[in-house]
Amino acid sequence: MEQLFESKFMIKLQDFGQKLGSNKFLSALQAAMMSLMGIIMVGAISQIICSVGSETMLNLFSSKSKIYAIIYLPYQFTMNSLSLWVVALFAFHYAKNLKMKSPIMNAVDALVCFLLVAGALIITETGATGINMTYLGAQGMFIGFLVVFMSVHIEKYCADKNIRIKMPDVVPPFLQDGFSSILPLLFSAIIFLVISTAVSVGTGGAYNVCSGFMALLGVPLNALTSVPGMFILGIFAALLWCFGIHGTMILVPILMPLGIQAAVANGAAHAAGQPLVFYPVALFAAIAICGGTGNTLPLALMGLRSKSKQISAVAKISAVPGWFGINEPMTFGMPIMYNPILCIPYVLNIPFVMLCTYLAYKFGFLQPAWISISALLPMGFGAYLSTLRWQNAVWDYLMLIPSAIIWYPFFKIYEKQLVAKEAAADLVEA
Repeated sequence: MEQLFESKFMIKLQDFGQKLGSNKFLSALQAAMMSLMGIIMVGAISQIICSVGSETMLNLFSSKSKIYAIIYLPYQFTMNSLSLWVVALFAFHYAKNLKMKSPIMNAVDALVCFLLVAGALIITETGATGINMTYLGAQGMFIGFLVVFMSVHIEKYCADKNIRIKMPDVVPPFLQDGFSSILPLLFSAIIFLVISTAVSVGTGGAYNVCSGFMALLGVPLNALTSVPGMFILGIFAALLWCFGIHGTMILVPILMPLGIQAAVANGAAHAAGQPLVFYPVALFAAIAICGGTGNTLPLALMGLRSKSKQISAVAKISAVPGWFGINEPMTFGMPIMYNPILCIPYVLNIPFVMLCTYLAYKFGFLQPAWISISALLPMGFGAYLSTLRWQNAVWDYLMLIPSAIIWYPFFKIYEKQLVAKEAAADLVEA
């Protein structure tokens, strides 16, 4: 194993990761992701309480009750509004990296621009005006990255060229910053408003910038519903996540109807005493069998005893949410996104686990689902409830083994890298 760690490939991979980490844009992105831990964990706790307390488990309250809506509210304004907080924190850190005078104003301005392209207004039946939150969550994150890059650079250009409303020196600094941001924000707002309007008008109101981008990605994916196609889709979803695009959410609208249709068809077959049929869409679950997309629970479990303080801290707060299939604490906390050392096993373990799952179906260990279950449940629970077979429930836990084998060497490389950084930081502080 040590030879693998010291191989030329691994050394080059570490060097590449360090170069990415020194990039001002990507280092700001990683800082933003790590700053999200409080927001992510509060949302995850809200989601878990709702899942455990509702009729899917303890039946303490209905998923349609007021108490459920109240408990779920923190999730709506944390995880389900994740792109808002990513944009604000990302713009702040990126502006700091570029030595901007007032990073907090850059963060606010980027947030305004993002809302212009992602926060479409809707009118309810009662006549109230609201914001469509569809793309304020993880689905709009990649567009948020582009907004941050453009808005911060527009403001930097204005700062470099001294394009601003000048105030006398006696004016308090915070007021000077406020006036200085007027023209850059105005220029940015006009640009993003023009882009948003052009997309909306050009598509007859069918799409905005975010939905149009997602639709373009979805077009070639609709045809990939065979067994080989599911492997391609799983790998593609993971690759998208590595670049900050919610690959799972792109696939869900395409594959969920197929999954429901398969369960209904098998439900009818089961009722008629006929054999159940394996549909390739069943393999989609393999991308998140243990710990959410990328099967990250083994990484969290290994991290519990890590020598790295950062990995250990992230792992401790990620293990329980991971058991429920919530992997955002791991994805953003390590972070995995834009981290080549962890992106490789993140992508690799999906086709490997998918292959194991396919073979388990072919040899009869696993049975196709004949009950449609879509609730957020701990590992194995959904697999059992959809088939009423212990083999399907146990399979989720068996897949921890191959997934962990794939994660382990890359985990050790990343751990070694972080331990060295932390030791250097401790020497500086001393």
